[in-house]
Amino acid sequence: QVQLVESGGGLVQAGDSLRLSCAASGSTFMNYAMGWFRQAPGKEREFVAAISGNGGNVHYADFVQDRFTISRDNAKNTMYLQMRSLKPGDTAVYYCVAARSTYIIVTMRGVDYWGQGTQVTVSS
Repeated sequence: QVQLVESGGGLVQAGDSLRLSCAASGSTFMNYAMGWFRQAPGKEREFVAAISGNGGNVHYADFVQDRFTISRDNAKNTMYLQMRSLKPGDTAVYYCVAARSTYIIVTMRGVDYWGQGTQVTVSS
């Protein structure tokens, strides 16, 4: 079992930056690929970013356009999503997820563990 707790969401203005964190507990953190999904009101949940267990392999959704950086600190059992140049379209609930591979996260098929989500609101 893996427990995931997100933090760092909030209300920001367009163009601002925000860093989300995901603290994991309950199992060997580096055994899991980690990632972020998001869901905006009235829209389907979508993939944002993924990172492999050792941090050497990362993937991003096309809409990220080099604005976001995913990283992890296995010594702290924590994953991060640094978001820059935020847009109103980035407004969503952001979910931390864990799975056995980045492929599972990128394809959004069979993710093992979810956090409760953190709200990010970007005003224009």
